[in-house]
Amino acid sequence: MPRGTKMNENRIRENRIGSKLTEVSTKKGWTFYMLSRSSGVPLTTLLHIVDGSTKNPGIYTVMRLCDALELPLEELIGEIK
Repeated sequence: MPRGTKMNENRIRENRIGSKLTEVSTKKGWTFYMLSRSSGVPLTTLLHIVDGSTKNPGIYTVMRLCDALELPLEELIGEIK
């Protein structure tokens, strides 16, 4: 196994918020740019949440993303319990 592969796998597993946002936006046919514009969350912030660089995004940021995607906050939170 190449060095760093295990770390990347752990990071992907830990980034459930980013995974869920990616899944829902893809189902809607939205790009991250479209989600950013619709939610008012800066694209860079959104990309950091999706790629796991931001490990603990603020609740208001997450709420804005959920509102834009018409995704109940409880559904997203349920995914990370």
